[in-house]
Amino acid sequence: MWTVVKVQDTEILRGVLDQWKAGVDAHAPQQVAAVFTEDAVFQGLRPYSVGRDGVAEYYDSQPLGMIVSYRILETRRPTAELVAGYVRADFAFPDRATISLNVGVVVIHTEGGWRILQYQASPVA
Repeated sequence: MWTVVKVQDTEILRGVLDQWKAGVDAHAPQQVAAVFTEDAVFQGLRPYSVGRDGVAEYYDSQPLGMIVSYRILETRRPTAELVAGYVRADFAFPDRATISLNVGVVVIHTEGGWRILQYQASPVA
């Protein structure tokens, strides 16, 4: 059973997404990949990948100067070890229009802390 959004769940998700944002803004694909589990399912705007290598490859291909801002819209806690979130992410570029995406993430508590287990992005309609 899903639970209602709680401040703790939002803070957990924010902590993970702040790490993700720092890596994206620095164009540091390995730093971004480290925020994901080793077997994470990742769906950006290209075919999906599984694992950190696919995440790193995806973010390495992004243009220099791209930065992201995000807003958490919803969270749910299906289990004690999982937090699901629905996020609006705006990717800004130095030479073209911002791209807004809806992002669904599931983060899991691991021995190394909270990590992204699943990430799926889609354009805002």
